[in-house]
Amino acid sequence: MTKLKDRILSPSAYVSKIKPYIPGKPIEELEREFGISHCIKLASNENPLGPSPLAIEEMQRGLVGLNRYPDGGAYRLRVALSEFHSSSHLHGVDVREIVVGHGSNELLDVAVRTFMQTGEENIMADPSFIVYYNSTVKAGGTAVKVPLTHDYRHDLPAMSARIIKHTTRIVFIANPNNPTGTIVGAEEFDAFMKGLPDDVLVVVDEAYHEYVTDEAYPDTMRYFREGYPILILRTFSKVYGLAGLRIGYGIADRAIVREMDNVREPFNTNSVAQAAAIGALKDTEHVRKSVAINEAGKAYLYEQLSQMSVKYIPTQGNFIYVDLAPEGDYKDANGVYYELLQRGVIIRPMGKTLIRVTIGLQNENEAFIRNLKEVL
Repeated sequence: MTKLKDRILSPSAYVSKIKPYIPGKPIEELEREFGISHCIKLASNENPLGPSPLAIEEMQRGLVGLNRYPDGGAYRLRVALSEFHSSSHLHGVDVREIVVGHGSNELLDVAVRTFMQTGEENIMADPSFIVYYNSTVKAGGTAVKVPLTHDYRHDLPAMSARIIKHTTRIVFIANPNNPTGTIVGAEEFDAFMKGLPDDVLVVVDEAYHEYVTDEAYPDTMRYFREGYPILILRTFSKVYGLAGLRIGYGIADRAIVREMDNVREPFNTNSVAQAAAIGALKDTEHVRKSVAINEAGKAYLYEQLSQMSVKYIPTQGNFIYVDLAPEGDYKDANGVYYELLQRGVIIRPMGKTLIRVTIGLQNENEAFIRNLKEVL
């Protein structure tokens, strides 16, 4: 009999197409690897302020009863979300129009498994969040990548032109887009939605929604309320500072939510995360302060990068997409990344000459600029 160690276990044919998601290096790992301390992480678009004090209070209360399974439907959180959105939108959001997930990442995966069958297609921008691609191919679908425009924005007319009747199932739109920080404007989004076939779901990933200041940003809730096939995703990982708890949510027609609830795992969000999210929603001052710090940091980094003649893409998120090869003066992104690591600064290499840097606290932004100048 062949021993288990001598057997060759072949994965699904779809697995070979997956591009592993490579997270930003943890601070603890960097300090252990290089034997250094006082490192800063500007790689994963986290809120440098951390979680809201109100979220921490709710977390502590949520620790009681950890011997019990969480509420699988996250009812209290959905009620809090319904009240939160009803206070800012005329017609409100019903609890049956909200689905909660293990981060909005899980809901991307659930949407694909719910509405796409093997052999069908999903459309996404390139570059954009890699999870759209991975969720599609591991479910046996075809990921159709549409290049960004020359100014690093979604090319909605080109994406619309790639829709195939009875074959295309989902169009992913990251707004703002990760990694570029650019947005789709209201007029172009409206034209896209009005030309959409009834059997195509638009998944709008608004993970960085709270940081947007551009008045051209579309109100996607309008399309949800008017009955368009749309799933709006939000997260508590970014401005709310709860990335370590992994919790997010989606808003859609109750028929869409009902089908997604049939597919998502039971107890997919833990009780502490649910409690923290409820607390975070209450702390509007923490959100305001987080956005203000981001705006100040953005202005500082713009100024410093401009002085260094380093090209950057103006952002509507809490990160900046930087090109290290202005006017042909080539700088290898991976090389810069590793040299910054040795100096205790973690950023994200994104391509041959491209990096993405999270906007941090002022001392972190200054440390990044100081070390980048040395490296360049």
